[in-house]
Amino acid sequence: MEIEKLSKNNKNIIKSIPIKFKIIAIIILVIIIALITITIIRVIKIEQSKQKYELYDGTNLNEEKYPGYKELIDNLQSSHPNWMFTLFFTKLGWEEVIANEGHSDTRKNPLNLIPDSSKYPEDWKCEIDKDKTFDNGTWLCASDKAIKHQMDPRNILNEDEIFQFLELKYTEGAQTLEGIKSLTEDSFLEGDSIAEALLQAGKNANLDAYFITSRLIQEQGRKGTTLSKGYEYNGVTVYNPFNINATGNSKEEILQNAAEYAYEKEWNSLEKALIGGVDFVKTGYINVGQNTLYLQKFDVVKQDGLYTHQYMQNLLAPKSEASNMRKIYEISETVDSNLNFIIPLYENMPEEISEN
Repeated sequence: MEIEKLSKNNKNIIKSIPIKFKIIAIIILVIIIALITITIIRVIKIEQSKQKYELYDGTNLNEEKYPGYKELIDNLQSSHPNWMFTLFFTKLGWEEVIANEGHSDTRKNPLNLIPDSSKYPEDWKCEIDKDKTFDNGTWLCASDKAIKHQMDPRNILNEDEIFQFLELKYTEGAQTLEGIKSLTEDSFLEGDSIAEALLQAGKNANLDAYFITSRLIQEQGRKGTTLSKGYEYNGVTVYNPFNINATGNSKEEILQNAAEYAYEKEWNSLEKALIGGVDFVKTGYINVGQNTLYLQKFDVVKQDGLYTHQYMQNLLAPKSEASNMRKIYEISETVDSNLNFIIPLYENMPEEISEN
């Protein structure tokens, strides 16, 4: 009886509420439901757009969504059972990536350059800039076709190119003193003490010591340059073997910018410059997810923006460095160590592999 009475009283109370307040209450309820729905949709979209990494197990790669990858990875896995492959779901559309990596009227300098040489196809020159030179006057803006060819992971998933995807971490036993010595023979880095220093630098920073060595040779050439031999700036001899901040449109401007950076960092010896340069690469690139040669060239990691945080403009640099690293792993007989390769996956990839 008490329950029936209470229910009857509640109904009477509701009936006594003016109709305009009922309408207001319904509107508020609808707004609350709408806001909750919008929030849920936003959370779902954010989660769907988040980049993620998954260790490849042979079954977790959708061949329809990412055509042409699986067979290539499986072939490498079969030849090198100790190798691991990590799938990097960039959540970036392929054409969007190429558009952002290519020519832009809002940029003073292109993101991707190729050598001004007849060695490369005519259609590798940027469609707009054509024969306009950049950097020290010997580089041209790369075309979308050239960028597509160098960025398409399926052109890299083979024995010759795969080290562009190598995770650049120190692996005990994989990088050896003998390997570094063979890589630095007849170069400005030749010598037991420097080889030991390079290996130790890799251990200390948890960086692939072969990568450190290869990067130095890539930047300086085998004989070295003014920046690795010492350059006088403001009365102080400075060194910058990693060519950090070596940018500009003339040799003098490039040299001055790199020397100024070294001067500000007090790199007044090659040893200090090596230590400082390794730290620069570690904190500026490795620690933000750009932990392969490929990702240091092509900034497709969502950290502090996209595309522009690249180590170099040379479109072909990852290929060149990867070749050096592959050779050194083979020479030191550690190519079949427990190495991990990070494979970028793009959305809406065409079935056809990008042509040369």
